[in-house]
Amino acid sequence: MTTPVIAPPTCPPGLPALGSDPTGLAARYLDSGLECTKAVIDGLGSYWVGALKRAATPFDVAADVTRWWQVATERREPTWSTPHKVVLSSPVARLRDFSEGSTDDVVPTLVFPPQAGHDSCIVDYSEAQSQVKVIRAAGLTKLFSLDWVGATQETKDSSIDDYLEFVDRALAHIGDGPVNLVGDCQGGWLATIYAALHPERVSTLTIAGAPIDFYAGNPVIGDYVKFHGRSGDLSFYESVVALGGGVLKGEFMLNGFITIKPESEIEKQLQLLANIREERHVERYRAFEDWFKHVQDIPGAFYLWIVEHLFRDNKLIAGKLEIGDELVDLSAISAPLFLLGGATDHITPPAQVFALEDHASTPSDQVVKRTTSGGHLGLFMGSEALREHWPPIMAQVFEHSKSGSSGARREGARKRAKAQTPERKREISAP
Repeated sequence: MTTPVIAPPTCPPGLPALGSDPTGLAARYLDSGLECTKAVIDGLGSYWVGALKRAATPFDVAADVTRWWQVATERREPTWSTPHKVVLSSPVARLRDFSEGSTDDVVPTLVFPPQAGHDSCIVDYSEAQSQVKVIRAAGLTKLFSLDWVGATQETKDSSIDDYLEFVDRALAHIGDGPVNLVGDCQGGWLATIYAALHPERVSTLTIAGAPIDFYAGNPVIGDYVKFHGRSGDLSFYESVVALGGGVLKGEFMLNGFITIKPESEIEKQLQLLANIREERHVERYRAFEDWFKHVQDIPGAFYLWIVEHLFRDNKLIAGKLEIGDELVDLSAISAPLFLLGGATDHITPPAQVFALEDHASTPSDQVVKRTTSGGHLGLFMGSEALREHWPPIMAQVFEHSKSGSSGARREGARKRAKAQTPERKREISAP
């Protein structure tokens, strides 16, 4: 949930011929086409096998299709799942306090959610799948989360400075001492930039699915940047922002994510049809689609800055990124690092996340790297990540955050955090 979409609002027109494509996009689309075909065959086959087993009549099939269409097209606004208070707000962001009055002697934690045209509540996705609940259960009870506000005509010119200024305000509200920063995707590189500019404010830094080296790992978004930036300028991206009246429309981001890997969308919709009579699956589908299809806009100026300085020029890892008059030097970061990637993450390959280790000054014995078996969104709300990876990471963060902590206390924190998320046999198909 994450990086700026580098795909056009619809399937890219005029892709180069397979044999003369320096970006690799034509080959990617050929593979994707084959996967789409497989998803259709598998999905429809699964439905009809089930229909034959239960001796479904034509009326039963018609009822299934009718309900499938209803569920697939009805959306509700996503919500946060854990009790909290909004304690600070601005035109670009809010600060949500999940501490519930905690007086525990523990370092505060601030979560930076993804910002990719979706609601920030993915970090508190549901009662059963919540980063927020896992972090609190690990003992990090002084917990806060940023919440990105969708862009309007009044905020279309907001910049990186506006977001960093709000982070400053948030940390001032939280307290004077160092804070644990936890960043997902776009929130991860923003937290990293802040940590490099203000290392004295950071106790630990955790990032998940966050690109630090935007060229590493043969990323599909990198191929789009090369394809649409062949002339060396930002004209394509500027035209997308102009089409949105000065903002990057959330609908464009959503369509871009789907276009990058359309087989996931096909598989998800046909999974719904095959399981339309299973209420648990239907509710899980609805919960995901309510979040995924509920979009918000991004300030055009901020989006163009991201494309130019990060995705195109890769200035963060090159040591050439400047915020105002200050150079963002990753070697200024010496706090313990916790880096989480997804083995099948086609949006932010693990190499992009793990690159931070090579450029920060954190001792190697204070760097933890973990890899889930899943994809991008699963890093933030998937059952595997929330049961097997976030609990040990947050338990170690807790160990750094609590005076007199021990290995036994860390193990207890891990177990409590893991217990927050039930095990699932199969996830909803997602990017």
